[in-house]
Amino acid sequence: MTATKGFVVLAGGGKHDEESPGRVTALKLLGHETAGSIMMFEQTVPAGTKSWRHLHHDSDEIGWVLEGEITFMIGDEVTVGGPGSCAFMPRNVPHAWKNAGSETGRVLFLYTPAAAGAFIEEMFERPAGPSSEADRDERLRRHRWKIVDPNPL
Repeated sequence: MTATKGFVVLAGGGKHDEESPGRVTALKLLGHETAGSIMMFEQTVPAGTKSWRHLHHDSDEIGWVLEGEITFMIGDEVTVGGPGSCAFMPRNVPHAWKNAGSETGRVLFLYTPAAAGAFIEEMFERPAGPSSEADRDERLRRHRWKIVDPNPL
């Protein structure tokens, strides 16, 4: 299936969710809007915020640092990047990131194909409030993510 119509998401557009104080996710391109080609979101992350050390079986991930200082761990390689830095995280390779700076950061994340992004999109459809660990694990399984181990960053 190929997307047959282009579109523009204006500044401030998309769906927004504050999953924890100061950590805001803004969905920009949804998988069903791009015929499964790309899923993209922007995340505002307070100092010290970090991801799980995880992998996706079906999608590559790109992280583009817009503001702040983000440390990326891809496989065993650790790199610190500021604004303009771009990280490529291939499918099936464990990776993690952390806002290692003292200021709030912003990162644009992209999945291609969009499959792994469905996990993020589904967070916007869940009822308000924290989900159970069993619910999280089921969503991870369904979207073919795997938490590898604790984030060492």
